[in-house]
Amino acid sequence: MFNLLFIGLGLALLILGGNWLLKAAVAFSLRLRISRIIIGMTIVSFATSAPELIVSINAALDGFPDLALGNVVGSNIANLGLVLAVVVLLGTIEVRKNFYVTDWPVMMAASLLFFIFLYFDGVLEAYEGGIMVLFLFLFLVFLLKFQKSAVVEEEHLDDKPMRLYEAVLFLGLGGAGLWSGSELLVSGAVGMATFYEVSERVIGITVVSIGTSIPELAASIIAIVKKEKAISLGNLIGSNIFNLLAVLGITSLITPIYVIDQQLLSNDIWWMLGISFLILPLVFFPKGLRLGWRDGIVLIGVYISFIYFTLS
Repeated sequence: MFNLLFIGLGLALLILGGNWLLKAAVAFSLRLRISRIIIGMTIVSFATSAPELIVSINAALDGFPDLALGNVVGSNIANLGLVLAVVVLLGTIEVRKNFYVTDWPVMMAASLLFFIFLYFDGVLEAYEGGIMVLFLFLFLVFLLKFQKSAVVEEEHLDDKPMRLYEAVLFLGLGGAGLWSGSELLVSGAVGMATFYEVSERVIGITVVSIGTSIPELAASIIAIVKKEKAISLGNLIGSNIFNLLAVLGITSLITPIYVIDQQLLSNDIWWMLGISFLILPLVFFPKGLRLGWRDGIVLIGVYISFIYFTLS
């Protein structure tokens, strides 16, 4: 009973938090006169990745490394296979050159860096985490200095500047709503999964990862409904980069992360690399430089297949 209550309250807070965070992101993009996709890939991505960071650090410190790894790997798969699928089913996203020149390559580079560090010895050491955090820092510096919009942004005639304190307030409320909502949702979901005696890895890769991807889903759906497509796509790409480089990087700086269930290496990490790569050809086919409902069907089909083979 309490688990269901936690899930319901968590979802409500996540929806509110996503709306508040989007308001703050638009306000900052107007005030700073920078591209919405950059706001999506920095402020919104960091805030929506906060649940993964909190869950992963707590899990690793409590002696559940598979939960920390499964959470991030599963969240990255869910962000593209579930959240992006829902977004493009709701509306087409037209993509510019910078997406496949900068944004997608950085996401793939982060994924491959994580793969190399983890696959061969089954552990993320502190120095490897330091390299990942440094890579993230360099990427953010480049993004803020040189990046142009990777998505065709729509005109917003009703955009009005928001006072700075209002933008900061909405940013804080949004982050708090997403964080507390995810905590409640994950607590309820893990409680239910534990009751049915599911393994740590399966809990992390499915229930927890979906729970911690709800902020991305909430923020992205609200963004796409309000025609903020740049924030929506930037949030998802940025969240995947943050999940790998910041969440696992910072967690491994605090304590080494060891692989216990080898299926993380033999199965899950390959699904993550595969769906990350898949985004590039989907952007070009069947229609160039756009993601539409057909791509959404392909992505959600891949995600359902991943869940089926993980649970079977």
